[in-house]
Amino acid sequence: MSTFSRLIRFLAKDGRTYYGDAFLPSGTLDIGKATQARVIRGDIFGKHDVTEQIADVRLLLAPLAREDVKTVRCLGLNYEQHARESKMPLPKYPVLFYKPVTALAGPFDGIPVPAPAQEAEGLDFECELVAIIGKEARDVPESQALDHVLGYAVGNDVSHREWQLKRGGGQWALGKGFDGWAPFGPGIVSSRLIKDPQSLKISTQLNGKTVQDSSTRDMIFGVAAMISFLSQGTTLLPGDVIFTGTPQGVGSGRTPPLWLRDGDIVEVNLEGIGSCTNKVEYALSKPKL
Repeated sequence: MSTFSRLIRFLAKDGRTYYGDAFLPSGTLDIGKATQARVIRGDIFGKHDVTEQIADVRLLLAPLAREDVKTVRCLGLNYEQHARESKMPLPKYPVLFYKPVTALAGPFDGIPVPAPAQEAEGLDFECELVAIIGKEARDVPESQALDHVLGYAVGNDVSHREWQLKRGGGQWALGKGFDGWAPFGPGIVSSRLIKDPQSLKISTQLNGKTVQDSSTRDMIFGVAAMISFLSQGTTLLPGDVIFTGTPQGVGSGRTPPLWLRDGDIVEVNLEGIGSCTNKVEYALSKPKL
């Protein structure tokens, strides 16, 4: 499906934006530390070439350009311990909601908090494994579901509990869909390299302190199961982005609650992929898409 190993999208030192296959410094698997990449030409979901042209990275951007994203699907309550801390029963079926494409942001962008989200407390963090569909999928069995995955990233499903649970009319989207509230990256690791997405350490640090620390094995519906389920009667397209749920430790699950504040630094990390580090900004900030 792909010829790259670690896909990044970046602003190069020559002032141009490229897709590339990242070089990693010795001793790290964190794509966020990449300083060079081989430039990719063509359709990343179709025919493309990893060229011999090497470009220097100035800034990592969201790993998919907005025009290459089809939908942003998200699963709620998909880790057993998170469901328990939320005092909700384990779901019998995946809990699906959507974010707008404009929620996507880069791995080092600020998290812009607009005026409505400043009216009440409730701003929260959620580290998540993000799966990117690379091949069209419809009615796929679980045994073949991972064949349709281009690769994996880490993301933060930024949420405002007041808007999600009290002001959203029963829908979660208002509390999770503000611009820039789905930073992800720092790149996309090919599914050829991550053969088992259910064995990865996942964590969040808030201002340098660990607040979430778990493993993707705690998912209620694994990646293969959720892709199979979501494809039943509904076609998943190359460029569909799937946030797969968060583990325990979110701010709303604590006593007292631990809400994000202006200036906080949130770092979400996924084993074998790296970290997204984003600063909460109560001033307007546009995602670098």
